[in-house]
Amino acid sequence: MNTRARFSWRSLTPQLLAVFILPLIALVLALAFGGLYLHQQAMRSMVAERDERSTRAAASALGEQLNRQGSQLQDLLRQAEPTASPQALVALLRSSNSILSDFDGGLAFLSPTGEVLAYSGESSLWEYFDPGEYPQLFASPSDTLTFLSILHPQSKAPLVLAVTPSSASGLRAAGAFSPAALIQRSLGNVFTPGEGATAFVVDGERRLLYKQGDFFPNKDPVNHLGVSEALQGESGASFLQAGGEEHAVAYSPIQPAGWALVIEEPWEKVASPMLRTTEYAPLALIPALLLSLLALWYGTRWIVQPLQQLEAQAAELGWGDFAAIEKPVGGISEIRRLQSELVHLARKVKAAQEGLRGYIGAMTAGQEEERRRLARELHDDTLQSLIALNQRVQLAQINVNGNAAAEDLAKPLAEIQTLTEKTIQDLRRFTRALRPVYLEELGLAAALEMLARENGLSNGLTIDFERAGTEQRLPAAVELALYRIAQEALNNVIRHARANRAILRITFDPQSVILEMSDEGQGFVVPKSPAEFAPGGHFGLLGLHERAESIGARLEIQSVPGQGTRVMVKLGFADNSPKWS
Repeated sequence: MNTRARFSWRSLTPQLLAVFILPLIALVLALAFGGLYLHQQAMRSMVAERDERSTRAAASALGEQLNRQGSQLQDLLRQAEPTASPQALVALLRSSNSILSDFDGGLAFLSPTGEVLAYSGESSLWEYFDPGEYPQLFASPSDTLTFLSILHPQSKAPLVLAVTPSSASGLRAAGAFSPAALIQRSLGNVFTPGEGATAFVVDGERRLLYKQGDFFPNKDPVNHLGVSEALQGESGASFLQAGGEEHAVAYSPIQPAGWALVIEEPWEKVASPMLRTTEYAPLALIPALLLSLLALWYGTRWIVQPLQQLEAQAAELGWGDFAAIEKPVGGISEIRRLQSELVHLARKVKAAQEGLRGYIGAMTAGQEEERRRLARELHDDTLQSLIALNQRVQLAQINVNGNAAAEDLAKPLAEIQTLTEKTIQDLRRFTRALRPVYLEELGLAAALEMLARENGLSNGLTIDFERAGTEQRLPAAVELALYRIAQEALNNVIRHARANRAILRITFDPQSVILEMSDEGQGFVVPKSPAEFAPGGHFGLLGLHERAESIGARLEIQSVPGQGTRVMVKLGFADNSPKWS
């Protein structure tokens, strides 16, 4: 025989290829393009960090230049005599031409009230200088270097006035310079204007001092992202959307002037142009995604769903439904062969179970016969002897009454009579439990009603009996099995449920008989299969299951811890196949 396996797309190997390999390829592609995306994000962060470092370096360079100019003014102020005449101050300024290169607007000495005492440089600035327009001159501490943004009195060009006061005499040294020239020198090494890039500086009053590069229309530099943060002394970088692009924005404060430097540029144009192609990269995932979806559907249709259906059908085997496993589930050839083996195994188990059921049925029949024999002997022998004893006690009581010599025997005789009558009642109840006479004489419904009444009275439990439909007599073995099921269910309620009330109900209809026992007790966790009854100590449930199977009935047990239990046995006349729900 040729045992070589033939290739089939329904075999396990191609299915593994479709279910696992193709998704793995999709995963690799996702990781590859994900790596490009992560690299893109790294470049994005790198551009922001680079701009932040450049902004800090430029702000530091500007700060050093402003501090150097402040030091020059302080040196000049120290050389001036507190009582020097204006002529002496003019002479001092003329001898300080070396620092005029840093103050293209000129130098001047101001009185404590802001009046220009002497100046050098551009006369149109100092002759028309009005200190009343700049109250900040007098609001600053007497020894603080102050930088004021002013406008040229005639040309209206923006200037910066650096003022250093003397704490002793109140004399002030001032120097004016163009902020654009100073800032341009400091930014030249760190910022090169490109497409969409811009840099600007605003002062503490949010006045624009310098701008390089192109702004988008309707953009307000003084309210730009990063201005408020830099004016508060913070440095950092962030991102914003502008013109369909994402721009990196870096900002830093300029000390000691209290200005803000902001640099903005589109980071994608700074990074490598190769990264721009990544926005089209996800299109390459579409074929891989479609193939993965196709493989997923194929695997689900021919592997997952058949296995799930086979699992559900195999679970029915535990409850005796051997026909369920024979329903075809389809799928790949390996699954069909597995189902064939399960069907073969189920038939063997069914045959063994039928033999065991016959053995159990014979044992049950023997038990019932032994119960009937014991009940008959107790009734015909022991019970009759107790009745005769009770009658003898009654005769003795009659003889004692009126006999003064035997009055001390009246009380013991009464106790013996009471005990004898109680024993007779208990023995009768015991014999009825062994041999339900009401079942043979009056039928199943009447026997169940008496069973509920007697158990309720003897155990202090409220047991309601309900009957629905027109009663019809069943075979004696079936009625006895249903009676024993109700008896065992009542015993379970009394022993384990801790309930105050229970309901025993029987329903007759043309197609079935339904026996139901429900309580409001503590409930329990129902085992998943009958195989778990014995290991879990649920021997009463095991007995219910075996008796229901013996007559072809369906047993349902519903219970939730803390919410009671419901046991239902349904005997169908058309379909007697046992089933668990």
